[in-house]
Amino acid sequence: MSRIGKLPIPIPKKVQITIAGQQVTVKGPKGELQRTLTDYVDIEQEGEEILVKQRRESRICRQQHGLSRTLIANMVEGVTNGFERRLQIQGVGYRAQLQGKNLILNVGYSNPVQVEPPDGIQIQVENNTNVIVTGINKEVVGNTAAQIRAVRPPEVYKGKGIRYLGENVRRKAGKAGKK
Repeated sequence: MSRIGKLPIPIPKKVQITIAGQQVTVKGPKGELQRTLTDYVDIEQEGEEILVKQRRESRICRQQHGLSRTLIANMVEGVTNGFERRLQIQGVGYRAQLQGKNLILNVGYSNPVQVEPPDGIQIQVENNTNVIVTGINKEVVGNTAAQIRAVRPPEVYKGKGIRYLGENVRRKAGKAGKK
């Protein structure tokens, strides 16, 4: 049995959860999320917490047990506090700016790169070099941040590019000079 899957999910006071078969809907102060889970698990609400239980004892059921519990816990966390990913832009002349909802990146290409956020995702720019991606769905926030980072990933020789805040980029030594 999954150690993570066995843990109950506490429901905060401001959150309402509706379970209809495998469909879980979570409403909170920041919004509403909905997800259909696999048939390998049962979801039950007991008082102020949610329990996820395996239907059978098999490898796939154990895998889906922990995953389903984590997905529901992330939904509850998202509608109460939300999620954010911070990106940092490094490089001479590299900068970001907002144009309406869209993010415009000047990162060394001949033309600026425009990134359009999906629904429910907000992008903010601080000091032209820090980008903050926020939203209530952890999966979409992470994917949007990864798409922005993929525009110009950090380069190993000079360290230029877009990286997550606090990401450690291993640097390589350049060419050795001629003797």
